[in-house]
Amino acid sequence: MTMLSVQDLHVSYGAIKAVKGISFDIDEGEVVTLIGANGAGKSTTLNTVAGLIKPDSGSIKFNGEELVGIRPHKIVERGLALCPEGRRVFTHMTVSENLDMGGYTRTDAENNETLEVVYEHFPRLKERTNQMAGTLSGGEQQMLAMGRALMSRPKLLMLDEPSMGLAPILVDEIFEIIQALNKSGTTIFLVEQNANMALKVAARGYVLETGKIVKTGTGAGLLVDDDVRKAYLGG
Repeated sequence: MTMLSVQDLHVSYGAIKAVKGISFDIDEGEVVTLIGANGAGKSTTLNTVAGLIKPDSGSIKFNGEELVGIRPHKIVERGLALCPEGRRVFTHMTVSENLDMGGYTRTDAENNETLEVVYEHFPRLKERTNQMAGTLSGGEQQMLAMGRALMSRPKLLMLDEPSMGLAPILVDEIFEIIQALNKSGTTIFLVEQNANMALKVAARGYVLETGKIVKTGTGAGLLVDDDVRKAYLGG
């Protein structure tokens, strides 16, 4: 069953055309990745789906309901959450307070229940409940950003560059968590510079170049595609 359907999406920043008529679908239960070089339009796509950017034209349907024109917090309430590029944790707030912010659309009882689920996926956050987010390591801040997004109990979690700036051992850990989240029932839309890791965990992938989707296929298929290997996988 199709969960997210984006059709003929166009997005501009003034005179700059950032996204040029892209279309893609994500089915319930999938991990789907969007790969491409810096400036290709990947983050713009996620931010537009999340309601943070207004598109010039096109359709974004989530479980059959049009999202274009709906305010971002209402999109979160419908079950779609974004974990943004660069983590953007509230550095002068504790881990617990950051997680509370992620559950602002839900009741205290619901958040208490969800918090236990988040701590199961991220036991390190439980150890640091009262620690200021700004004093966490980069990997811990990424876990906190993901945990904060999960507090809204999303049906679809969008992750923007979750491995950026992390040591290789932490990248492996983050991708293991992504797979665990998916196995527990969360559909995932992944934007990631580490195309090799992204395609290994994704059922399907889309390749974005200068605002246009130029290739699509299974994650396994794109891993061995000559053009993809030369452009994104180091040959």
